[in-house]
Amino acid sequence: MRFLVYVFIFIYSLILHSVSANGQSKQTIPEKAVDQHNELNEVVIKRQAALLKYSSDGNIDVNVANTLLSTSSSVNELLGRVPNVIVAEGQISVLGKGEAIIYLNGILINYERFAAIPVSQISKIEVISNPSSKYDAEGKAVINIITKKNIENGMIGTASQQVTVSEFAGISTNTLLDFNYTKGQFSFITNYGLQLGKGRELLYTTRTRPNPDEYMQSVLTTDWQRQFNNYSNFGFGLQYAFSEKNYISLAYSGNIEDLGGVVESRNSITNNMGNSFYATDIDKNDVLLNQFINLNYNAITDSKGSSLFIGTQYSNYNGTIKDFIDENSLVDERNAEKYLKNNVDNTIDIISIQADYSKKINENTKLETGAKFSNAKVQSGTDFLISDAENDGFELDDQLSSDFKYVEKISAAYFNYGSSLGKKFNFSFGVRGEWTSYNLYSTADGIQEFKKNYGNFFPNVLLNIDVSDDLKAHVSYVSRITRPRYQALNPYVIYQDPFTTIEGNPNLFPEKTHAFEIGTMYKKFDFKIGYTYKIDPISGAALRGDTPNSYILKAINLEAGHVFFSSLSRSFNVKWWNSTNTVSVNLTKSIDHYYSYVFSPVKPQFYFYSNNTFTIPNVFKIQLLAWYLGDRGYGLGSDNSRSTVTVGIERNFFKEALKLNFTANDIFHDFMVSGNYDVGQTEIYYHRTYTTNYFKLIATYSFGNSKKQTFKKAEIEQTENNRAR
Repeated sequence: MRFLVYVFIFIYSLILHSVSANGQSKQTIPEKAVDQHNELNEVVIKRQAALLKYSSDGNIDVNVANTLLSTSSSVNELLGRVPNVIVAEGQISVLGKGEAIIYLNGILINYERFAAIPVSQISKIEVISNPSSKYDAEGKAVINIITKKNIENGMIGTASQQVTVSEFAGISTNTLLDFNYTKGQFSFITNYGLQLGKGRELLYTTRTRPNPDEYMQSVLTTDWQRQFNNYSNFGFGLQYAFSEKNYISLAYSGNIEDLGGVVESRNSITNNMGNSFYATDIDKNDVLLNQFINLNYNAITDSKGSSLFIGTQYSNYNGTIKDFIDENSLVDERNAEKYLKNNVDNTIDIISIQADYSKKINENTKLETGAKFSNAKVQSGTDFLISDAENDGFELDDQLSSDFKYVEKISAAYFNYGSSLGKKFNFSFGVRGEWTSYNLYSTADGIQEFKKNYGNFFPNVLLNIDVSDDLKAHVSYVSRITRPRYQALNPYVIYQDPFTTIEGNPNLFPEKTHAFEIGTMYKKFDFKIGYTYKIDPISGAALRGDTPNSYILKAINLEAGHVFFSSLSRSFNVKWWNSTNTVSVNLTKSIDHYYSYVFSPVKPQFYFYSNNTFTIPNVFKIQLLAWYLGDRGYGLGSDNSRSTVTVGIERNFFKEALKLNFTANDIFHDFMVSGNYDVGQTEIYYHRTYTTNYFKLIATYSFGNSKKQTFKKAEIEQTENNRAR
């Protein structure tokens, strides 16, 4: 029934726009704007600031500043409201492409730094579906976050207080402060954020082996009741401009995640031997400290606008886990209880250096080249202590305990050349080469040691065609790689209950993709169709363990994957109404013959998105956001539909110095990730619920004597940080 609500909102937006357009037919609205760097490359809708701007190369720009998107409490929440971007299960993905990597002002950053970006400093977001070779080969798409900047002297700052109330999770608060100061050639920026309160995530899973000879059914509920003791981010940056053409910057940032609370796991098992029940309570005491230092130099090298960037960065991650586990079991009407202590120390150190040079040969021709070297070192030690008494008698469990060490070095170089052929054709092509060497050592399941060296080349080609003023087209090919995250390689044990653990897989291979896309822009419509071929796609599954009832959740490589997609978008603007609408269809087929999956039908997945902002001048703004992601069958299983309807209202006071916003997010609480698959003679169903249904009140006060932000922070390209999750 709610599916019809989303379709109705989508269709109603189009109909209402048609009526509004007819009623204003005598008013001329510019339908195109010439981009100064690439003529006839973009169509911009004038009048009220448009939420989206479509490029003829298939990329989109999402305007954040002065829209209700700027009231999002985090960048993660903001991206979840962007069309064709899906945020779930720790991943940020672009529909039809896959998991994206995050850039800040054109330079790659890690997830922790991404999460710490103040939303108030974001100007726009670029969703790059066809990244060139200057972007790191990691990831299948690029999301580039652009912060505000200016050249004026003065200071500006914002203070924001957010209160979130959720029936599902409880109450949480988020305090955000940022301050910018510029005087002459000197700029300074600092920010601090603190989140306190509660969060929750609920997972319901069934595992069934229907074979009568080994029948088993496990009904498992895992409830993460999180207590944010100190979730904070902080940072400062200094920048000195030698002239208008070159500057040097130094930045320090970090974040602390002090997590408490409890994880309650309840597992009911029925098999040929009878019934049993297991209750596991884990008292969480996890602390993570991440710190980053980067030093960068930027220069404009000639009058045509050629540029040079040199940067170096040091990243340090320190995590400690001191969980206490209370486990009760009821087997054959007999009770038993035992206690475990899970102590983990984990460190990651990454050093990298990078240089990029862009030579502008003429107005339409540019050559880009660069190189990068990184060295990553990962170490962890896991001790599991077990006792039948709560306070004493703990002994080390060698089977669950392990040590892990991983050292990786990556050298990379690239070039990209872009030019035009006459007035109707422009093109770019490039290649990125990467050489990787690593050494992995682990004591889990005996001593394991792996050493490997490998090289890869990643070509890309883009052709843009301006058929007419109203019709533009593009054709592209991009090759990419997705390396496993460091923790996905670490075979240490994350304990959930006696029969459920999460473990890394040191045998994972990188995933490689080849993506093709054809797109057209006709007036205000944007249409794309594409195909992606995946080699060794990284997935995850619950696989049978060493004992009859045990299962291990781990990342695995499938054999291959095929993705076909198409999308149609339409944005429009009238004096009081801004609307963005997208409909997409995706067809995914995954293939594997190693893990004994049961093949299932392939079913297309439909996606509807509508974002509407209604402005009553000098009164308030109302935002209505709705999206629906339909059922999907991908050949090895199926995913169920999920959706969101969000309503927000915003009002400015005191000449826009104070801004109040109230949001009702995911009103129907339909953002739930669920599905099923059959693997290794086991039928698995899962249903995961998040804290997305909430009411939020935000008060933001802006102060200072400048109306613009001042400091544009440069980050060094850091793929390795993206994998430090």
